[in-house]
Amino acid sequence: MRSFRLSVLSVLSVAFVLSSALAAPARPNILLLCVDDLKPNLGAYGDRLARTPHLDRLAARGTRFDLAYCNQSVCAPSRNNLMLGSRSTSLGIYGLNRNFRTAVPDAVTLTQHFMRHGWRAEAIGKILHTGHGNHDDDASWSVPAMKEKVVEYLDPKNSAGGQLTREEAFFTNQKLGEIQSLPRGAAWEKLDVADEAYADGRIAAEGIRRLRAAREKPDTPFFLALGFVKPHLPLTAPQRYWDLYDPAVFQPAPDQSDPVGAPAYAGKRGGEIVNYDPLTVESLRTAETQRTLLHAYYACLSFMDAQVGKVLDELDRLGLAANTIVVLWGDHGWHLGDHGYWTKHTNYEQANRIPLVIAAPGVSRPGGVARTPAETVDVFPTLAELAGLPAPAGPQPIDGQSLVPALRDPSVRLRDHAYHAYPRAERMGRAIRTERHRLVEWKRPGAAPETAEFELYDYEADPAERRNLAADQPEVVARLRAILARHPEAVPANQRPARK
Repeated sequence: MRSFRLSVLSVLSVAFVLSSALAAPARPNILLLCVDDLKPNLGAYGDRLARTPHLDRLAARGTRFDLAYCNQSVCAPSRNNLMLGSRSTSLGIYGLNRNFRTAVPDAVTLTQHFMRHGWRAEAIGKILHTGHGNHDDDASWSVPAMKEKVVEYLDPKNSAGGQLTREEAFFTNQKLGEIQSLPRGAAWEKLDVADEAYADGRIAAEGIRRLRAAREKPDTPFFLALGFVKPHLPLTAPQRYWDLYDPAVFQPAPDQSDPVGAPAYAGKRGGEIVNYDPLTVESLRTAETQRTLLHAYYACLSFMDAQVGKVLDELDRLGLAANTIVVLWGDHGWHLGDHGYWTKHTNYEQANRIPLVIAAPGVSRPGGVARTPAETVDVFPTLAELAGLPAPAGPQPIDGQSLVPALRDPSVRLRDHAYHAYPRAERMGRAIRTERHRLVEWKRPGAAPETAEFELYDYEADPAERRNLAADQPEVVARLRAILARHPEAVPANQRPARK
């Protein structure tokens, strides 16, 4: 009898263990979609011109953040912000050529955090910035990251007869001291070629192969980061994506002036865009050039969208979608002629507002629209919480906060502003963006408060930022300065942040 009771107890114990294992939630996979130079010009964000059915479908699955902002509108620092959860002003890195480990050698990146808890992390395309003297971070991936071309031409005539062009040299770390002596490549290219002839098509194809391989290892959750490069310059996409749009629908920005009363150094003219043929500061003022650039940007947008669609379709076909958190993140916005500016590198709205969509099965509300201000640095703690991992703890400064409460209830307000920064003319422009206003404080780090110059914009009354209101509304400036004062002074460039 005693033997029988022990046998029954053993069977019950095994059954309990098995039922507990079956009931335990599987560790979620992560699919991180990083897109270079992507502003919120998507159908899901209300853009009536954009042909982006696949990204719109993703937004319908998850929560769209309408007030999401990068922490600095330039590639390398913004990707540091994503991978470290640290703002640029906490790291002291504001340019393209300095690797984040020079500031925090033992930093624990987003993917390292997941790898330490059993995830396999892989990168395809551009996640961290390679080029301009910078390089990727091998410690952040389970296997070496697969790089792809950012600057790529198929027709030799678009690269001065197949020569190394200025921007190709930058992104491949070649002849960095000779850039101005190199020829300019074309600003756009449209050819009747297959999707995989360009990098984004190959990134999608390799992403699909990695998903299939991961499906064969169900006991190991994956963190797959796909870094799509379009619509980054040069604006190159197969002809059929250009053909989605009638060129006549593209009209230049109605107001191409600097904001009245803004500091002269706050804006920009030229920059990276004039490293491409036939663009010059003068030609960028012509309506014909502007319409072509608008058409090219949207063609590249639709090309990238189609590649994302292939990956999402395969995620569904493999039966992985129900246990995979998908994040769409743009590294910064992009000026499309507003204020007469092109590309990024400012503290204005069009350079800093980004698309951020998080589809977390069982957590996010399908079709949810969150109005809480959100920042790039929030992605790291959000994914950690969604995966049931400890919150990131550094040793780098952790500036982000989890957005999970807003995924559960999009009406939640988690903060009263977003924070970003951009340096200009030896001054640091630290900015806060509330639901209504943006305040930018321009001064040298550590300088006396009375040396600061300010910009103030009211997006309810003046969404196009036509006039700096700082001199006219001192009471609003004072209120927003008090909010900005919650943030520490910016770490000077090339100085290491203070240890915790």
